[in-house]
Amino acid sequence: MDGSPRLVLSDYDYPRDDATARAFELRAAAKAKQTGATRWALAVPMVWLIAEHSIATRQVSNHALREGEQEVIAWTTGDLSEGVDYGRVPYTRRPDGTPVFGDPEIATVALRPAEFAIGFTMLRMLTDEQPE
Repeated sequence: MDGSPRLVLSDYDYPRDDATARAFELRAAAKAKQTGATRWALAVPMVWLIAEHSIATRQVSNHALREGEQEVIAWTTGDLSEGVDYGRVPYTRRPDGTPVFGDPEIATVALRPAEFAIGFTMLRMLTDEQPE
């Protein structure tokens, strides 16, 4: 978060479920308001399966990837005056588990983030649109 002071917050359990992610974003939004932050970034490790008209996601685990799945760091950046960007950084793992990162990708299509999208709750809180 780019406020005064600049903060780095983390929550290992963020990707566990929607309630945990929402709770973290509510705490982060409160900190952003407290510090006057108007810019932020969220990054979350996930497994993606890109289909023709959708993206299915699940939490990273020690289970093998299924056909078509890929590990990524999904991210969102927000700026209250400039808007929000979404993207991902795909990665693979060497046999010893060390990640090898690909090139970052920014979403270049119009998006309508759903309630479960990374950063959705935080964005609504910082733009004074109270989540339901």
